[in-house]
Amino acid sequence: MVVQYTNKIADTQGFGSFIRLLLRWRGSVYKLVWRDVLVYLVLYCSVSITYRFALDATQRETFEKVSLHCGHFRNLIPISFVLGFYVSLIVSRWWGMYLAMPWPDTAAILLSTHFHGTDARSRMMRCTVIRYLNVGMMMTFCMIAPAVKKNFPTLDQMVEAGYLTENEKETLERLERKSTQHKTYMPFLWACKVIERGRREGKVKDEISQKALTDEVLRLRGCCGDLLGWDSYNIPLVYTQVVTIAVYSFFMFSVLGEQFLDPAKKYPNNYIDLYVPVFSLLQFVFYIGWLKVAESLINPFGEDEHDFEFVALLKRHLEMSYLLGDCAEVGYPTMVSEAYWDTTLAAQNEAAQFTQHPGFSHANQFALNTNMM
Repeated sequence: MVVQYTNKIADTQGFGSFIRLLLRWRGSVYKLVWRDVLVYLVLYCSVSITYRFALDATQRETFEKVSLHCGHFRNLIPISFVLGFYVSLIVSRWWGMYLAMPWPDTAAILLSTHFHGTDARSRMMRCTVIRYLNVGMMMTFCMIAPAVKKNFPTLDQMVEAGYLTENEKETLERLERKSTQHKTYMPFLWACKVIERGRREGKVKDEISQKALTDEVLRLRGCCGDLLGWDSYNIPLVYTQVVTIAVYSFFMFSVLGEQFLDPAKKYPNNYIDLYVPVFSLLQFVFYIGWLKVAESLINPFGEDEHDFEFVALLKRHLEMSYLLGDCAEVGYPTMVSEAYWDTTLAAQNEAAQFTQHPGFSHANQFALNTNMM
């Protein structure tokens, strides 16, 4: 799942608030690039040792010409432009995937509000609609998330977990034999049918309520369809290949082009002799880390540290939808005259004793709106 760290920097007044984040290992750039850095250092040091100790004077002169040539022409690769645009596209795609995630809370609240009745049949119909919504999301997640597919590889596991009944499983299996298209739309169709039956039986009072419920069910169906679309239609492979080849070829040439040559020969930008390419390493970490960000976010439906936690999300949706959609057991709070029933607005503000920041401008706006009222 996405590594949480914003709560660690809630107070940015202290010294080194963001520096403390650099010491984290889980989800860090160090964990992503250390293998690539190790390979780069081994190649660089191998070439450097060969140049310093294994070549004669003529061979070193030839190597120096090759190194200068690689150092000059590798900078012609527009690595910053290509990689920056690619990462921007990947992040936009990742954010679109997050916005497409289905959340059944609104549908559950509308069911509890517009689907009336506390008798057994009314509760059964509400709970059936809620279950169908969770089944639809479950079937969608099984198609895109390997972690969910491992827990529910077939319909039999959904029956064992209580998501489906035997009759519903048989219906889906008959549809599977008739068509090879995915059947994630069926539970949402069943939910709409139950809502329509509730309208005929008078449990949904009017057509406006029925439309509100149906529209919310169809909105969830649209979210699931969007997830399937994000999963099916990827960024063109040729673009990913171009970026990957550009980044790695840039640093393959830098193994030769960034070598420290003999300072006595006074080649351009070779006035000192170092054994550790500090700035080349920093450049390598920046660019490869940038590429690893794109690799981590290009498919957030997997099981990496930066991917969405679909199994936990399913459990949350199941619990929350039943909690909001069927309140018969919990009941509703009794309305009473609250503490501010007979007090004025000014007395309410004084009794609340809110702590306001000296520079907080919304308080002045609130006072202005109060005077206008």
